[in-house]
Amino acid sequence: MAGRINDDDVKAVRDAVPIDSVVSEYLQLRNAGGGNLKGLCPFHDEKSPSFQVSPGKGLFHCFGCQEGGDTIAFVMKIDHLSFSETVERLAAKAGITLRYEEGGYNPSHQRGERIRLIEAHQAAAEFYVRALESPEAEVGRKFLAERGFDQDAAAHFRVGYSPAGWDHLTRYLRGKGFSDKELITSGLSQDGRRGPIDRFRGRLMWPISDTAGEIVGFGARKLRDDDNGPKYLNTPETPVYKKSQVLYGIDLAKKDIAKASRAVVVEGYTDVMACHLAGVTTAIATCGTAFGNDHIKILRRLLMDNGSARVIFTFDGDSAGQKAALRAFEDDQKFAAETYIAIAPDGMDPCDLRLAKGDDSVRDLVEPRTPLFEFALRQIVGRYDLETPAGRAAALDEAAAVVAKIKTSSVQREVAVQLAGFVGILDQEFVVHRVAQLARWARDKGGDHGDRGGRRGGAPGLRGGAPQQPAPAPGFSGPALNLRSPAHRTERELLKLALQKPALVSPAFDAYGPDEFTAPPYAAVRQCIEEAGGAEQGLADNREYLVAVMDAAPDNTVRSLVTELAVEVFIGKTIDETYAGMQLVHVRLRAVDRRINDVQGSLARLGSHVAPQDLAAAQNEVWVLQQYAQSLRAHGAAAL
Repeated sequence: MAGRINDDDVKAVRDAVPIDSVVSEYLQLRNAGGGNLKGLCPFHDEKSPSFQVSPGKGLFHCFGCQEGGDTIAFVMKIDHLSFSETVERLAAKAGITLRYEEGGYNPSHQRGERIRLIEAHQAAAEFYVRALESPEAEVGRKFLAERGFDQDAAAHFRVGYSPAGWDHLTRYLRGKGFSDKELITSGLSQDGRRGPIDRFRGRLMWPISDTAGEIVGFGARKLRDDDNGPKYLNTPETPVYKKSQVLYGIDLAKKDIAKASRAVVVEGYTDVMACHLAGVTTAIATCGTAFGNDHIKILRRLLMDNGSARVIFTFDGDSAGQKAALRAFEDDQKFAAETYIAIAPDGMDPCDLRLAKGDDSVRDLVEPRTPLFEFALRQIVGRYDLETPAGRAAALDEAAAVVAKIKTSSVQREVAVQLAGFVGILDQEFVVHRVAQLARWARDKGGDHGDRGGRRGGAPGLRGGAPQQPAPAPGFSGPALNLRSPAHRTERELLKLALQKPALVSPAFDAYGPDEFTAPPYAAVRQCIEEAGGAEQGLADNREYLVAVMDAAPDNTVRSLVTELAVEVFIGKTIDETYAGMQLVHVRLRAVDRRINDVQGSLARLGSHVAPQDLAAAQNEVWVLQQYAQSLRAHGAAAL
C-alpha cells in the first residue's frame, strides 16, 4: 500500500490552495457579508443560496443540508475522492511535492482510480492533438477548415485526431505506465480478440471536461465513409464520465456564464466552437443526450438564479429541434432564470450560420427574442386547425395540460392568458379556469408533491431566510432543541467568537467547562475546542486551530456544527472586546445562577434532614456564588 502522506505536507496543501478558488470551479460565489461568500449548494437542490464559504478560515458550510468542512473535505465530497486522492490532486494544483512516511514517494500504480483515469484522459488528449498534425489526419483538418476553424481554433479547443489503426493510443498509454484494466475502465480502450484496442479510430476528437477543467471523456466525429459506426461516438459511462452530468465547453464558458448571468445551450461541438469564436463565450452543449435535470443543476449553480439570469436554447428548426424545445420547456420551471429559444433563418445551426453570414449573425442569433414557453405552446397549438371549434378545443386540451404543470400560480395564470390568445379564445378566464382545474386534478392524483411556493421560493431547510436547526443527532440526548432560541443564543455567539475570533475571548474562555453550555450540541463543540488545546491555540494559526477542532469532533454531526459556527455571521454589528465580554459574562452568569438554584433546591428537598455541617457548607457556597453574580452584573468582564 501507499505510504501515509506527511502531516506537514497536508497542512501545506491546505494552506496553499484557497478554498474560494476551488469552490468557484463548481459554482458562482457572491459576497455574503462579514468576509464570507455564498452560492447555491452543490450537495443538495435549493433555490436560494444557503451555502457559505469563509476564505479567511478556509471553511465552507451549508445551512440547508449541514455539509461543511475545509478545502479537502469539499473536494472529497463533490468529486467522490479519498483523502489521499484529494490531497494529491490539490498538491498538483499548488505545485507541492508530497512525502510519504512509509516508503517514500507514492508510485503511480498506487494512486487513486479517479486520478489515474483523469491522467489517462489528459495523456490521450495530448496524443490526439499531436496526431491531428499527421498526414493521415488531413481529412480531419479539411473537415475543420470547411467549417471555418483554423489551426488556432483547433488548438484553443484542443481538438485532436484518433489514428485509424487498432491500438495506437492503447500502446502509447501502456508505455506511459497505464494498465490494461485502467484503459478499459477509462473507456479509451475496449476489449479486442487479442487484448485491448482503441475505442476511437480514424475520428476527429473533442475532449470533454468537467466544471473543474479536468478531461473526463471524448466526443468523436466520423470522417470516412468506410466507418460503419455512428456519426458521433462518445465515451461510455465510466467512473469519471456521466453523460447526463457533463456539458461540453463548460470549462471555457463557466466564468463568462457567471459574469454575464447568461448561458447559451447549443446542440453540438462545432456549434460551441462557432459561438465562442464569434464572441458568444457562454455557449455550452450536451454530450450525446437531451438537456436534463443534472445539466440544469450545473447551470443554476453558475447563474445563481438571480432575476436577470437568462438561458437561451438554439435548437434546430426541424421536428427534432421542436421536440427538444418541448422537453426543455418541461424542465423550464427548474430554472429561476428566464428561458428563451433562438432559431436561425432557414433552420441553420450556429456553425452553418457563422460560415454563411459571419460572426455578427451568431451574436445576433442569441439575443433573446422568443420566450421558451411561447415557442413550445405555439408548436403544440400549430398542429391543430384553429379555424374550427373542434380544432381549438383539441389544441387547448393539449396545451393547457402543459401550462398546468407550472407550479407558481401567478406565472401559471399569466401563461394561461397568453395561451388563450394563441388558440384564439376570447374568454381568457375560461382558459385560466381550465388550466387551474387540470393543475388541481394532477395534485389530487399525487402528480405534484413539489414546492408550490414558486421558482424563487426559499431553500429547503430555510424559512424566511433564517436557517432552521435540524433535530439533534442521536448522540445528543433530551428533547429537540431550538439552538437559536434566546435561551441558547448567547452560548452560540460565544462559541462563534471562540472559533472565529479567539483573541477576543482568550484566555477567559478556556476556563469555561462544557457544563457551562446548557445545549448538549454546544457542550460537544466546547469539548472539541478543549481537546484541540483551547481557544488560545487559535491565536497563532486560526486555520490549523479550526482543523484541530474539527478533527476532535466525535462524529459528522458535531463536525458539521463546528463548521456552521465557524462561518456564521455574528448577531452584533460591532464585534470587539466589549461584545465578547458581554457573551462571556452572560454565559458565566447563567451558569452561576443555575448552580445557586441547584444548591437551594437540594436544601429545600432535604429540609430538616440535612446535617449541620452540610447546611453550613451549602449556605456558604450560595453566599459566595451570589457575591460573584453581583460582581459580574456590576463589573462585567472585569469580574471574570
